[in-house]
Amino acid sequence: MRDSTWNTEGNAIPMSAAYLPASSTGAPSTARPLAGRRVLVIGGGQQTYGQEDPPTGIGRAICVLAAREGARVAVADLEMAAAQATAALVDVEGGSAVCLAADASDETAMASLTSSAAGELGGIDGLVMNVGVPGGHGLAGTTAADWDRIMAINVRSHFLGCKHVLPLMPPGGAIVLISSTAALLPSTMEIPAYAASKAALDGLCRYAAREAGVRGVRVNVVMAGLIDTSLGRLATAVKPDRALTPIPLGRQGTGWEVAHAVAYLLSDRASYITGQALVVDGGLTGAA
Repeated sequence: MRDSTWNTEGNAIPMSAAYLPASSTGAPSTARPLAGRRVLVIGGGQQTYGQEDPPTGIGRAICVLAAREGARVAVADLEMAAAQATAALVDVEGGSAVCLAADASDETAMASLTSSAAGELGGIDGLVMNVGVPGGHGLAGTTAADWDRIMAINVRSHFLGCKHVLPLMPPGGAIVLISSTAALLPSTMEIPAYAASKAALDGLCRYAAREAGVRGVRVNVVMAGLIDTSLGRLATAVKPDRALTPIPLGRQGTGWEVAHAVAYLLSDRASYITGQALVVDGGLTGAA
């Protein structure tokens, strides 16, 4: 067995100096896999898009589930009211949450946000970037302004999250970027800027995982398929045949199912997984 690993400069690091969680040795795992973790979820609020009884969104589900599994959570969103509504649900579960508001695509705001989150939580062990918007329709129906806005929100914000949180993370930390199967099946939405932005997250993940690995920090992507969220229902209203998409499991997913995948990647149960894309789509891209 090798007794060393390698950093990005190609220099050997003693294996004893690398982060090795107890779960990697076969030790019994905790009943609450995220116990003691300090998790920042950017995009943890929820937009209703005028719906009276919207399903639980991905960001909100991630926050609540992380708290259930033992984490302290910082809920960040563009709108403070949305973050506070999620934090209230965390409180109902008996968890602990703090609220923050910022434009994730603005570097100054993100630097301040991540510093505040680390101060409130006493550090950051987990980061989830759940930020993304659609826009435009087809190439002809997408303006340069649409393209730039979507890239700023859907890609730059994720880059800024990685850039500003990674230096704050201890060994064993984990970053999860939320992407979409639109990166693999762009025709399902006919929004080229959105599809391109989601595909870009895979490249960002792979690079960030390499740089973060030297610190014992993991970076992965979760690609969500057709999920029953407020935005998903809005998309179906605009494009009704979306609801007829043949999914091998016969239904759309829920925000909770995506949240469980994220919680797994944040935990030590995924201690040897980095630079990967976990697809949560009911078989849409792999078995259809």
